[in-house]
Amino acid sequence: MSYYDIDAILTDAEKIPCTFQLDVPDLGYLDNTPTQTLKTGSRIALPLWLAEMLAIASSSGDLDEQGKSFVTFDLPPALGNDVVQALKADPRAVPLRDQSAHFYGLATHMMDLSEEQELATVLRKTYVTRATEIALHARKVGGVGHHGKSTADEGSNLGVGGAGEEFLRGLDEWERKLFRKAHDGAKAGKEWMENVKKH
Repeated sequence: MSYYDIDAILTDAEKIPCTFQLDVPDLGYLDNTPTQTLKTGSRIALPLWLAEMLAIASSSGDLDEQGKSFVTFDLPPALGNDVVQALKADPRAVPLRDQSAHFYGLATHMMDLSEEQELATVLRKTYVTRATEIALHARKVGGVGHHGKSTADEGSNLGVGGAGEEFLRGLDEWERKLFRKAHDGAKAGKEWMENVKKH
């Protein structure tokens, strides 16, 4: 990932729920109280980049608060228990884009910050299961069927229309990139085979 990677920038802008562990003066505007001190226990959704900095940073104030991080955070709703349970049941049935356009980017970032072993296992299974489905869709979309007609003419529900269209609409950005690469690879492979047959 480069410094100018727009997907990384958008992932870092995702909001995650945080709880402040200390009173912080002059940050009341984060809680719509501009003139007030942000109190201990205040729950606020912060961008991932800011939440990460505040969770890692520690205070150097009073002795009883020394070394305490400014915030703790919970997993965002996109990685909440309901979503994880649905992914366990059938990863293909969950439209990840509805959870977050950068679902896997957010998930990998959150796994770096927390110790959720179950989440890592579920996400690995989800990615492998969905990648297989994505590859299948990529081969069918705009491809040529066994009678030389396009798959859309043959009524395939994998590419345009039907369940395939719904599945493709739910892909997050990583999956969309995978789909494009798989589609372009299948198309190039088909063109190469046609050229070999001609010669």
